[in-house]
Amino acid sequence: MLRVVNDPQAELLDPAVKGTLNVLQSCVKSPSVKRVVLTSSISAVLYADRPLTPNAVVDETWFSVADSCSKLERWYSLSKTLAEDEAWKFAKKNGIDMVSILPSRVAGPLLQPEVNESVKPILSLINGAPFPNRVFGWVNVKDVAIAHIQAYEIPTASGRYLIVERVMHVSELVRILRNLYPSLQINDECEDDKPFVATYQVSKEKAESLGIEFTPLEVTLKETVECFREKNIL
Repeated sequence: MLRVVNDPQAELLDPAVKGTLNVLQSCVKSPSVKRVVLTSSISAVLYADRPLTPNAVVDETWFSVADSCSKLERWYSLSKTLAEDEAWKFAKKNGIDMVSILPSRVAGPLLQPEVNESVKPILSLINGAPFPNRVFGWVNVKDVAIAHIQAYEIPTASGRYLIVERVMHVSELVRILRNLYPSLQINDECEDDKPFVATYQVSKEKAESLGIEFTPLEVTLKETVECFREKNIL
């Protein structure tokens, strides 16, 4: 499920890069700002021209390559990659103490009334659609919030932090949802007949150094579905 983008430069790239730099420029002018926590994305690491295989362990040293994102037309990933890259350059040049948080797809309770891009695949599955042949990382929204707080408050926090509880093929997500909600008509058919996309691993070591105790995905999925019900989204 990819967002349709008609004008990547105007819709995603310029807002991401210029918006990030505008905020950092304001931070430079304010002596009260002691640290900046940038919200980036796992997209800024996954397209690093390294194979994503079951043996691959993605960590904070991986950086997506802009050309790779462009060739694959992963415009959101490109926007996050460029924005973070420019932010690090600006922070170094201007002496800003910056930390970046890179979450995967974020699920759990929704604050807003509408469904966001992260949880749309979950809603699609519980509505009975065939599952996509894709691999996603998942994390609970509360864990992401705690990561931001810890990254700001812990003096020794530095660099980048991948915030991912688990990476899995969507077929495994289907299995978990069917076990949690046997009464729902969750489709166990893939939308194509190609071999399943390979999964990969993500290192939790640095995230756990912030004191993050990840919420199990099963809990996150239950919170998401129950939130759908409370908001009459189902």
